[in-house]
Amino acid sequence: MVIIFNLFATSFWQRIWLWLDQQDTYLFLKINNDWNNSFLDFVFPWWREANTWIPLYLFLIVFLWMNIGKKAVWWMAFAVITFAITDQLSAHLIKNIVLRLRPCQDNILAYHVRLLLNNCSGGYSFPSTHATNHFGFAVFIFITLKNIIGKWRYVFLIWAASIAYGQVYVGVHYPLDVFAGAVIGTFIGYLTSYIFIHIFGALQLFNPEPESV
Repeated sequence: MVIIFNLFATSFWQRIWLWLDQQDTYLFLKINNDWNNSFLDFVFPWWREANTWIPLYLFLIVFLWMNIGKKAVWWMAFAVITFAITDQLSAHLIKNIVLRLRPCQDNILAYHVRLLLNNCSGGYSFPSTHATNHFGFAVFIFITLKNIIGKWRYVFLIWAASIAYGQVYVGVHYPLDVFAGAVIGTFIGYLTSYIFIHIFGALQLFNPEPESV
């Protein structure tokens, strides 16, 4: 009886995974092959590159130093910790357990992939480290800088989502890869921001003492 139940359970989850894989591949081909235009073909290859956003990171450092004072140093330290956790968890742990090939590495699917990069990125596909890293950082910003940037914090969530979508568009990840990365990154960003606020309190704009007359 136990053997029969185990066989049934295994078969059930295999069918679920097969269905998910089929839908994932279908949506990947739609995004990569059908829902495209020349403008996005130009934008997404560099939009997804980490070096593209160095000016944004430098701006954040200067902006926060000017607006929250010395707490900016601790904020930056926790931002780096958030990135380190998301990167190690996605790129060096989960990927090496799941071992899912990228669509551009699949022997059959690769012939149908519109690869917009010079080569197929190395490593495995699930989850997307780009999505994990950027959602972790975006959620950390969203929560910790609530009182500093107000409604502008929503822009960072859109930013992270656009980079995740770009990973599918250029042909190096499946939609399920970036969705999983977004979920993992969101959880880690929430966790590190919770710890940061628990230790340092909610950030407020820095108000220098008025000069004595």
